[in-house]
Amino acid sequence: MKDVPDAYAQSTTDADRAIPGPLASYTTLRMGGPAERIVAAGTVDEIIQAVRAAAEPVLILAGGSNVVIGDEGFPGTVVLVRSRGLRVLAEDAGSVTVRVEAGEPWDDLVATTVANGWAGLECLSGIPGSTGATPIQNVGAYGQEVAETITGVEVYDRVEDTRQWIPAADCGFAYRGSIFKYRDRWVVLSVDFRLTRSPLSGPVRYAELARALDVQVGDQVPLADARSAVLRLRAGKGMVLDADDPDTRSVGSFFTNPVLDAATYELFRERAAELGEPPAWPGSDGMVKVSAAWLIDKAGFGKGHPGPAGVAISGKHTLALTNRTGTASTADLLTLAREIRDKVETSFGVSLHPEPVLINCTF
Repeated sequence: MKDVPDAYAQSTTDADRAIPGPLASYTTLRMGGPAERIVAAGTVDEIIQAVRAAAEPVLILAGGSNVVIGDEGFPGTVVLVRSRGLRVLAEDAGSVTVRVEAGEPWDDLVATTVANGWAGLECLSGIPGSTGATPIQNVGAYGQEVAETITGVEVYDRVEDTRQWIPAADCGFAYRGSIFKYRDRWVVLSVDFRLTRSPLSGPVRYAELARALDVQVGDQVPLADARSAVLRLRAGKGMVLDADDPDTRSVGSFFTNPVLDAATYELFRERAAELGEPPAWPGSDGMVKVSAAWLIDKAGFGKGHPGPAGVAISGKHTLALTNRTGTASTADLLTLAREIRDKVETSFGVSLHPEPVLINCTF
């Protein structure tokens, strides 16, 4: 087993502290205007102190991979979460529970769990951003969601001015959501995960991943094989950060897959009949999840579709909207997003909703 650093051993150095400037520097989209003040915080105490000291409004920003910031920037204090590390809280023959600091880069954590033989996060490899963002979004991919392994989230409650631990059952986890999303009451400080001690992945649930691994859905594979396959699939879609690939200047999937009730789904199928059977996955209570990528493509927006002034749909995946030139504006990105949304609505009667959090801009 690799050594696991103490979660509270690291602090912010002078070199880590940010200076005011465009927030584009702190987002994977490379978009966003200036903030009035930017503060880097490298420990739990520094995060809490920075939030307490800031006048309203406050924006908490870590990896910047799931946020769209307006061209006018943010009219307040931005706290950059730069805490690092993880520690083992409990372990037995079959499992291990770890506490991970909010600023720990997510894929670094996944790589560590795979190397240590801890199963549960392997299919979430390659996702950019920080660990603290994962419960907010209930991050998921290739058949796994963080809600399946999170046991609780440590937060700073800005209303009560207290540090609290919220058990997973109270986090309101849902498809790409939680009680933390679109609410600024809680600042995520750390996240606890309970992982399985196993050299093998969980059962492969996603057909595309099963094909890439040359196994059947439901089979298990070595953890490293699952991680490698997911990284290849994501890279092929431009969803692993690469400074030399403009398709990766994005927030990943810009739209969530719509979840429809049975009646709405049948109406959608009727409207889409001449295009063939649309991809869909049954959910609970008769709900059906449909493919946003399919909707976008069939509405006439293929891979590489250009938008205004340097924005475009990714050349690798229709769900990603990209800043191809590196100098495009948020306004132009949202113009393309609205065009896609409106055409899908007109064509299929299905509403698309953004996956990232929008800051000082509207969709």
